[in-house]
Amino acid sequence: MKLESSIARLAGAHKNVQNAISFLEVQDGVLDSAGKVVNRMIELKGLSQDVMKNTSDIANYNREFQDLQVQLHDMTAVQFNGVSMFAQFSSETANTEGKFGDLNLDNTVSIFVSADGSTGPTVSVGKAMLLSALTLDTGTLAASEFSNAGTGNVRSFAAANISDAINLADLSVGVFTRALENVATLRADNGASMSRLSFASDNISTTKTNMEAANGRIVDVDIAQESTRMAKYNILVQASASMLAQANSSSDVALMLIR
Repeated sequence: MKLESSIARLAGAHKNVQNAISFLEVQDGVLDSAGKVVNRMIELKGLSQDVMKNTSDIANYNREFQDLQVQLHDMTAVQFNGVSMFAQFSSETANTEGKFGDLNLDNTVSIFVSADGSTGPTVSVGKAMLLSALTLDTGTLAASEFSNAGTGNVRSFAAANISDAINLADLSVGVFTRALENVATLRADNGASMSRLSFASDNISTTKTNMEAANGRIVDVDIAQESTRMAKYNILVQASASMLAQANSSSDVALMLIR
């Protein structure tokens, strides 16, 4: 019974791990799209610096740049089965805003990867700090909290609406490049977590298979052995019946001789 309970818990843990992998796969897809958006922003920056472009062209590039900032902000609201995939606030410290690159201010959830539940090993799955990764100090190129956007030298590539968006002229090419590098780092972190979960999933599957085999050896019937035993007892029953029939037959012969 204890083995069966452990097997059931392993089955649950395996489903949890698979759901976490799906979560990361969807998150990576959004991050890939965010990287493409930033790439387009870099392209717009280059186009806006072309001396052959007139004022109207540059204004159109800037309008697209601002629209893309709103799109990036909307991407951070994507959810997986009702669970947010991106975070602005940290899970480490209550009511504290998260910061890209700071493990003390990240946002993670723990996935149980054994039959022991919360008392066993876990894998941390991060809710990517995309807003912070896209919010940079234009002087130092260091990531900052999203709420700091517009303060001092801090600017963000994400904007809740057009009125909060910045202009192409506000940023240098180096800032665009760093934003793209930050998105790539988020994808790398995502891939590392996905790799660890894949190994955890394989380990759970192997453990579950071995435990099922052990449970089978304990409770399952050995068909070959039991078949042989049944045949043996069938032969003994038939031999006993035959001997009894012969004994009864002998008595009948003796009575016939007496008569």
